Amino acid sequence: MMNLRKTAAEITGGLRFTFRALQSRNYRFFFTGQFISLTGTWMQQIAVSWLVYRMTNSVFLLGLVGFVSQFPTFLLSPFAGVWSDRTNKHRILVWTQCLSMLQALTLALLVLADIVAVWQIIGLCLFMGCVNAVDVPARQSFVIEMIEDRRDLGNAIALNSAMFNGTRFLGPFIAGILIAACGEGICFLVNGLSYIAVIYALFSMQIVYRKNEIKGKALLEELKEGFLYAFHDPKMRSILLLMALTSIIGIPFIVLIPAYAKDILQGGPQTLGFLMSSMGAGALIGAFYLASRVNVKGLRRNIPLAVCVLGLGLIGLSISHLLWTSLILIFLAGFGMMIQVASSNTWLQTNVDDDKRGRMMSLFAVSFLGMAPFGSLLAGSLAARAGIGLTLLAGGICCILGALIFRFKNYPASASNRVKR
Repeated sequence: MMNLRKTAAEITGGLRFTFRALQSRNYRFFFTGQFISLTGTWMQQIAVSWLVYRMTNSVFLLGLVGFVSQFPTFLLSPFAGVWSDRTNKHRILVWTQCLSMLQALTLALLVLADIVAVWQIIGLCLFMGCVNAVDVPARQSFVIEMIEDRRDLGNAIALNSAMFNGTRFLGPFIAGILIAACGEGICFLVNGLSYIAVIYALFSMQIVYRKNEIKGKALLEELKEGFLYAFHDPKMRSILLLMALTSIIGIPFIVLIPAYAKDILQGGPQTLGFLMSSMGAGALIGAFYLASRVNVKGLRRNIPLAVCVLGLGLIGLSISHLLWTSLILIFLAGFGMMIQVASSNTWLQTNVDDDKRGRMMSLFAVSFLGMAPFGSLLAGSLAARAGIGLTLLAGGICCILGALIFRFKNYPASASNRVKR
């Protein structure tokens, strides 16, 4: 009995440690609201992909939709990062969530009224891309203002990633069922209504606004300052460059999943939902692994290993024609992608100066999301010409090569015995 009580206490203590950032009231509100909202967001992403492919049967248009959804991040996020460092991030997030709700409800109306056209979907995805370009750096740099103990920052970032990928598991699973039963429109409607939760959470917070006093500097001067700060540091530079590489040639495999489910696995929306859920499950496991870490020591060494796992998953998917093997391989790809993205985010936020946090997160957004549209177009074009299998194979090989370059450039053999972060 004593041993059972001790084991229960250890488990409870371990869970409290893993979820320690939730002790902060504001972060707890944000986490709950975002969980509901992101579930709807993933439902919409799956529904958009399936709707476009059902209407056009074109992998190129799948890539184009991915491009217009993320290209604004490449152009606008650096300026949004400066804005985030200058102004109230909380107010920015309220507006971005309201605009996101408007986009989802408009899409739901068009689909449910059966008057939707591909150009309308592309236009609404472009609008959403502009909103996200402002939202991402503000939301990422706002995390530190929601937690009461700065030592919990890494844990909060890891829990954000766990939430993001937990909903990636749940959202596609629900979407696959709803699309098969009711069509895509209901997914857009549910997503629109889900924003009520995060907007309510934002208004329920008690935020002390920390105004950054930046006097006598023009916007472009601050933008240049952020670039020089990030790229003069070899560690920050290498993390951002590897993230950009995988966003161009690795992560865009996501836009091909609808075509992979339909053409390679000969499945329907349920198959698509299973694939996306399996990828989300792998990412979720990775996020909880990071949340359970005590600190960021050694975190940077995980990054090239994670990219290799992503690459191996893509290579395996390129030759798989069975659902069960594809589910395992996409699980590995999701795990590797999660570890790379969250480890990069956590390391950068832990090592950045507070007055440059918004700009650093905007550069991270550009390397992660801003490069992805070019990868989406590349993946769609290559898949249309060479096939989905060869596209996945090429992406996996390039990921592994990039990881090896990162590993040997940052940890040469002569320094292998040193302890580095």
